[in-house]
Amino acid sequence: MQDFLPVTRKEMKERGWEQADFVYVTGDAYVDHPSFGTAIISRLLESRGYKVGIISQPDWRKKESIQVFGEPRLGFLVSAGNMDSMVNHYTVSKKHRQKDSYSPGGKMGLRPDRAVIVYSNLIRQTYKKTPIILGGIEASLRRLAHYDYWENKVKHSVLLDSGADLISYGMGEHSIVEIADSLESGIPVEEITYIPGTVFKCKDLDRVYEPILLPSFDEVKEDKKTYAESFAVQYENTDPFTARPLAEFYGSRGYIVQNPPARPLTQTEMDDVYALPYTERIHPMYEKLGGIPALEEIKFSLTSNRGCFGGCNFCALTFHQGRILQTRSHESLIREAERMTKDPEFKGYIHDVGGPTADFRQTSCQKQLTKGVCKNKQCLFPEPCKNLTVDHSDYVSLLRKLRKLSGVKKVFIRSGVRFDYVVADRDKTFLRELVEHHVSGQLRVAPEHVSDQVLKYMGKPSHSVYEKFLHEYDAANKKTGKQQYAVPYFMSSHPGCTMKEAVKLAEYVRDLGFTPEQVQDFYPTPSTLSTCMYYTGIHPLTGEKVYVPRNPHEKAIQRALMQYKNPENRELVLEGLKMAGRMDLVGYGPKCLIRPIREHSKNTSSESRSDKNRRSSGKTKTADRKNRSGGKQANVRTQTNTRKNTAEKKKTRGGRR
Repeated sequence: MQDFLPVTRKEMKERGWEQADFVYVTGDAYVDHPSFGTAIISRLLESRGYKVGIISQPDWRKKESIQVFGEPRLGFLVSAGNMDSMVNHYTVSKKHRQKDSYSPGGKMGLRPDRAVIVYSNLIRQTYKKTPIILGGIEASLRRLAHYDYWENKVKHSVLLDSGADLISYGMGEHSIVEIADSLESGIPVEEITYIPGTVFKCKDLDRVYEPILLPSFDEVKEDKKTYAESFAVQYENTDPFTARPLAEFYGSRGYIVQNPPARPLTQTEMDDVYALPYTERIHPMYEKLGGIPALEEIKFSLTSNRGCFGGCNFCALTFHQGRILQTRSHESLIREAERMTKDPEFKGYIHDVGGPTADFRQTSCQKQLTKGVCKNKQCLFPEPCKNLTVDHSDYVSLLRKLRKLSGVKKVFIRSGVRFDYVVADRDKTFLRELVEHHVSGQLRVAPEHVSDQVLKYMGKPSHSVYEKFLHEYDAANKKTGKQQYAVPYFMSSHPGCTMKEAVKLAEYVRDLGFTPEQVQDFYPTPSTLSTCMYYTGIHPLTGEKVYVPRNPHEKAIQRALMQYKNPENRELVLEGLKMAGRMDLVGYGPKCLIRPIREHSKNTSSESRSDKNRRSSGKTKTADRKNRSGGKQANVRTQTNTRKNTAEKKKTRGGRR
């Protein structure tokens, strides 16, 4: 148990501690693995000499649940966990999910909705003056006024609703150490206003250097155009080299101030973070409860990078991890892989080597290392920037080293390959080695849509780029003698997607010859550019008006169109085709999506009563013979037919080669 940080007062006493310096309250189960934010931040503080106790998934209905260690000497750290609690609990249609992968046995209901607010208020009821610092993705993406999809309104900065003192936003290694050192030196938490990567509250702006004054909360709440303008300013100030402090006014409650983001980790710093003494296991208290499903999914995967310059509008990475890429060294990754091979459960397969985008292993251009990313330009959209450095050689070298390790049979890439970056690379070595060594029959890629209009609002390249990737992928497979498929991810109901575009996507799915088992409906999560478009109907960077499918019934139709073969979707598909003026797709031709319904009259003139009687009599005699032969034979035949049908479905499943 000494390998884990203490989770009870008894364990704290066994370590010889009279008081913890920090108590970390988290909505996740305690997993001591660097894929979990709780583990990284707590181990990092431990490495700096601070004593950290862990309270995982406290019962928010009982104040005693956060009093496990008593009052910490320096403060409480509060996080909802690796996922936003609302996304964790609800589907895009706002229905309750059945499984929580970050809880023991996948059990749902062990954390509250809006966990950081609930936990923080629970703490404040008992510890009136103890500093509370929020962190993790839930707090990070709600750091300023934001549209809340679940309540369909603009909400305050989470700092106000929680009663906390500070937010450590983004990837918090730098900021949390500075916060800890400041508190240790005796600086009152209300005077910690200068640390990059933090958000604080104040009565006036006397201590804020050259802030950008955003529209007030009342203004963004009342006017959608003002909300979009405020979001655009925030979007342009997400870079640590160029961003300025942002201040948002809340009337008598003062200001919420966001300092510029923390600097990205250097490779040495990132290696140090992943070299901390993690047990890389779940806490033993969960073993009898079925383990933690989320760990099983990533246990034998390697995180090689952070950040993403892909710039997809529906992704929160720009606001959370940033666009500047950060990587671990080959040596760091190989050491972790070697430890992995010694695990008794390791079967020889490394499941993934990647991050937000697997094949990004360097900044998009050298300028970013000293001057940051461009404020008004993207690296890959709408076309690759002329200054973009396209080079897979470092990633290829890393993968080759991992393949050669003793005990490693196969190294897969599953976290997503950026296909437009692959197409932009004139050297096709990576693509060749990808299909030869790192794909298991199917490569999952994310074109998201086929309509260039929708792709524009998504911040994705035109569909022709994806078609070019498929051509190159097919050619690479033929050269290596493999028969492998590209399985595309598609999204329905994104801003800009009319019913016409939804039908166009359905036609593309038809031509592929497969039906997606799961369809991702656009989910308006906090602090993405697409969510701003969803709420306001305005593209915040251009001021352009955008069509938004908000009606739940329309969203259901768009989703059903991608699964038009499902009989349960027939009426929705028919309605969608009528709305799009595409009734030509109802019929018997090879391009039709659904068949028409034949209307049968009770009295059919073309069929005589005697013909009906003869046919009915024949059916009765056949049925009698089947019944006399016994039900067992019929059941065997049914099972055989079912197996045949299943086999045929498997043959046709899998997407485009």
